[in-house]
Formats: sequence, C-alpha cells, structure tokens
Amino acid sequence: MKNLKLIYNFSVPVLLIVLAVFVFTERKENFKQNSNVLNTILSSESINNQATQNRNILTRNPDFTLAAEKTINSVVHVKNTAKAKNSNSLWDLFYGNSDDRTTIGTGSGVIVSSDGYIITNNHVIENATQIEVTTNDNKSFDAELIGTDKNSDIAVLKISDESRFPYIRFADSDQTKIGEWVLAVGNPFNLTSTVTAGIISAKSRDLNDYDSKNQSFIQTDAAVNSGNSGGALVNINGDLIGINTAIQSNNAGFIGYSFAVPSNIARKIYEDILEFGDVQRGLLGVTGQSLNTELSNELNLNITEGFYVNSTDKSMGAYVAGIKEGDVITKIDNVDIKKFSDLTGYLNSKRPGDVLKVVIKRNSSFKTLSVNLKRSTYVQFYGMQLKDATNAKLEENKIENGVVVVVNRNGTLYRMGIRAGYILTEINEQKITSTSELSTFENENIYQITFIDLNGEKERLIFDWLNEKNWYCKRNSWTT
Repeated sequence: MKNLKLIYNFSVPVLLIVLAVFVFTERKENFKQNSNVLNTILSSESINNQATQNRNILTRNPDFTLAAEKTINSVVHVKNTAKAKNSNSLWDLFYGNSDDRTTIGTGSGVIVSSDGYIITNNHVIENATQIEVTTNDNKSFDAELIGTDKNSDIAVLKISDESRFPYIRFADSDQTKIGEWVLAVGNPFNLTSTVTAGIISAKSRDLNDYDSKNQSFIQTDAAVNSGNSGGALVNINGDLIGINTAIQSNNAGFIGYSFAVPSNIARKIYEDILEFGDVQRGLLGVTGQSLNTELSNELNLNITEGFYVNSTDKSMGAYVAGIKEGDVITKIDNVDIKKFSDLTGYLNSKRPGDVLKVVIKRNSSFKTLSVNLKRSTYVQFYGMQLKDATNAKLEENKIENGVVVVVNRNGTLYRMGIRAGYILTEINEQKITSTSELSTFENENIYQITFIDLNGEKERLIFDWLNEKNWYCKRNSWTT
C-alpha cells in the first residue's frame, strides 16, 4: 500500500506537469493561430476603414448653399420688348396696312458691379425697344443698353438705384478644371431665382467649327433651359466663371449639355465696351488648322495636338516674332493649345498690344517666342474673313475696287471654289471698295456676289435661295 501511495504521490505531480506542458503548448499554438487571425482581422478592418474613407471622399457632396446665397441676389430677370410687323391677313399683305405688334422675350443677366452694370447675352436683348430688369427682391428697373458684341453673344446693360447692388466677382475661367462642380443661376421659363448644379464636362468647345464665329465655350451638364440665357455659371465659391448662352437640344429643352461664354472673355468684352465703346481684338496673324491623326500623318508630324501654321501675315506680330509656315503652336503663356478653339478662346481674352509667350514646335525642337498682338484688320462676313485690298493688289489684278478673302469657312462658297486670295468686288451688283461697307448687307438677302479669282478672272455667283439647303460644309482652316 505504501508503494502504491508513493507511486500515486509521484505520478500525480508528473501528470500535472505533463498536463501543464500540454496545455501550455496547446495554448501557445492557439495563441499563434489567434494572433494570425487577429492580425488578419486588424488588417481587414484597416482596409475596410480606408475603403470607407475613400468612398466618403468620393461620395461626399459639396456644399452649394454658400455659392447659392452669394449669387442668387446678383442674377436678374431681363425682359425685352420689341416691335415686329404683323401681317397675318390677306388684306394686310395686299395693302400693307399691318400694325406693329409687340413681342416680349425674357432671359437672365448678371450684376458684375455694385453700381449696376449687368452682363447678359446679345440674343436676349437684340432688337429691343425697351429693356426691363427685375432683381431678386422684385424691384424693377429700366435698363440702358451700353454695348453689344454679336460675335461672342455678349451685351452690357446698366441700371441705377440710390443703393448699391449685390454683384458677382469674376473668377479666372482659364483655371477651371474638367470635372469641377458648378452652379447655373438664372430664370428658366420665367421661374426666377433658379439654381441647378453640375460639373464642367469640357472646355474650349466650338459648337460649329465651320461658321464665322471664334467660339470657345465651357460645357457643363448643369440643367439650363429657355430663360437661363445670360445667367451666371459659378464655381462652388460663388465666383463667376461663365455666362450661360446655349443648350444642346433638338426640341428647345434641356437634354444633357449647356454652354457658357468663359468669364475671362465676358470680362474682357465688358471692360472693352466700357472703356472703348467696342471690342478690341488682337490677332497673332497666323492662318492654320487644328492637328489630328490624319493631318499629322499627311504632314509627317509626330504630334496630333496643336495648331498647325499654314501661313503668316507679314504685317502681324507672329511674322515679326519669327513664327513660320509649318510651325505648330502648342502653348500660349500657361495655356495648352490642343485645338483651334483653345487658341481663339485665349486670344479673345486679350487686347492689341498684349505680349504673349508662344511655344512652337519646329521640326524636333520647341521654341518660345514673344508675340505682340496687333489690332485686327479683318472683318467677319458671310462665313469669310476679309481685309481691305492694297493698291498693289488692285493694280496686279487690273481692278479698281475690292476686298481680299483671307479665309473662307462658308461651306456654300467653298464648294463653289472660293478660296483665300480671291477678291470680292461686288455684292448684289453694288461695288465694294472697303470692308466697312460690308455691314450694310448684314440684314439683306444676298443673291449675287462677284469675285476675281487667283488667275485674275471674274466669277459671278448667283444664289437660288429656294433650293439652297446646306449652307455650311466642313472646313478646318481659319485665321487668328
């Protein structure tokens, strides 16, 4: 029995030790496993937290309330009253006794100074006999038309009051980014003080590459409808980056895109009208076209973006600075030039006398040249750019009068063979001696134009408007 007790006494501690070792080992293994599991959990939680943070950043909605509060009282309702002939009856048509009828158009405008200067679209107030402006606090004012620029569709109005007006400050539209949040503020469908939000979808957008207007719009998906024209496009700080002008639509309703004149252009036109009475446009003095893959392959160029120079005007700054045919303009100051509208958009914000840093690619190297902008001597007319003919040019062609075609972007005339260098001598059988005479034909039907071609031969074009359907065709060459 004693021996058994000894064995028992001895075996119990041994057994306890063995069990302790086993338990310790098992716990150690479990600890390792649990540690691995814990580490995995911690890592997963960390990733999930980071992912959540990223989602929050991506989905976080910007606060538009401040921008809306800053701008809504500075955007006004504009009413345009005009007179139009009313010839609805056969009696009126026969005897010519129709009375003038009153037409009313509406739009928006942006107060840009405390003393009541307003920027709107030219088409909002065009042909107006009376312009009435209503502010957001329901005060109405008779507005004075200070000046307009049809080419950019900008007009400047003035209202007066003893008190000062709230106004929107200009921002630098060149600094805007694609994807940036914006607000459109205006009066669509006579619904005053309306704010919509969207992003900048594109910049330097030309709605018609083949017309006579050098357009460079900011494109946005903010909802803009009839009545928004002339209203404000602002950033989330409530600063003006554009004047809402047009929509992309087949039924006069909003589909997905709207377009605004950049604030840098609108501001320049506004300041020009106030200081000079008209718009001061400066030119580089180059003729050319936007690069693309097809043209680059044709010209054996290794770049597909930029403005290719076809020729330079010897009287302009580009020629003086050393820009040559075959150069590609890639940047002006700090603005990248990828297409023609990039170039015109920036130039439209500058004046004659401004000196620009122009980066060109010539062969395989890049050069930076200083170019002094000169006053434009060209006139936009009928989809063409024209300039006065020199005496030498007239003598060379043995003619007494005419104006020279610098560039033709009128599709109809281009299909008829009209090219740069042609001389326009007559319109509707009236002699043209200078470009200043062309404005008299703006509102008239042109049925006949006479040109002198590159060989000195006379060409007379007669238009049948009943059968004319396609006015413009593709033409990518322009002058700026």
